[in-house]
Formats: sequence, structure tokens, C-alpha cells
Amino acid sequence: MRMSEGVEWALHCCLNLAFLEQDEAVPAVKLAAFHELPTAYLTKQLQALVRAGIASSVPGPRGGFRLARAPEQISLLDVVVAIEGTEQAFRCEEIRQRGPGGGASGGIQVACTIDVAMRKAELAWRQALAAQTIADIAATVGRRYPSTPVRVRNLLATAPA
Repeated sequence: MRMSEGVEWALHCCLNLAFLEQDEAVPAVKLAAFHELPTAYLTKQLQALVRAGIASSVPGPRGGFRLARAPEQISLLDVVVAIEGTEQAFRCEEIRQRGPGGGASGGIQVACTIDVAMRKAELAWRQALAAQTIADIAATVGRRYPSTPVRVRNLLATAPA
């Protein structure tokens, strides 16, 4: 499965926003500049986070984006679904019913073994993403790179972009 780069961008934005004060908003242009990303495209990802209730948009001269929920309440799956949607990664087209041997089950409708295996794998993937939060990632970053949260705060909370 390949996710769009927007998932990575959205996850990094959520992580960066998690390092800030809860009521602090950051303009999209500043978030984009932080990672040298195109502002227009990143704004689309941020708007998807807003629609999903993960981020909120604050108008005005000190406005921008901030997390709408505590980082502990935002799973990695929440972000992936906000950007990629809810469609399943694998879609069985029942090709086993075509060609030689098609319908060999004697008319009995049994689940496609490949479909069952793929759904099981996707469920495990989704459960693993749902089990990790932005707060978990922030804590790991803080342990591995103790200066990162402070550096992010200083770069995003200071001079305008």
C-alpha cells in the first residue's frame, strides 16, 4: 500500500503543532516553510485535518492552524483517514469467478481466500495505526531528540513567516 505524501506532511504538522501551546496557531505558510513544502498543497492537507476535526483554523492576524483535540486523542489512523479517506486498500473484484474454473464452487458463495487474507492484513495495519497517537510520537521524539520540541516551538512561535 502506498499512501500519498500528504499523509507524511499532515503527520509532521500534527507533531509540530503538538509541541506548541494548545491555543497557539501557526500559519500554513510557516508550517510549509518549516519543511520546505509548497504552501498551497500543504494547506489542502491542513484543511482535510480541519474537516476531520483533528485541527482547527483560527482567523485573524495571529491565526493559522492548531490541533483541535489533545495529541493523546489523535491517532495516526485518524490522520491517515483524514488525508486518504476511508476506502479499503484492497478491493476484491471476484476474478476467481471468471475464466476456466469460474464458478467452480458449485454455486456456493464462499469468501474469496485472498480477499479474507488481505482484509485481515489491512485490519492489523489499521489497528496498529489506531493504537499510536500523536502524543506517543511526540514523546518518542522528545526522548530520542530532547532539543527538538523546544527547537520546533522556537521556530514556529517566533518571527512571522
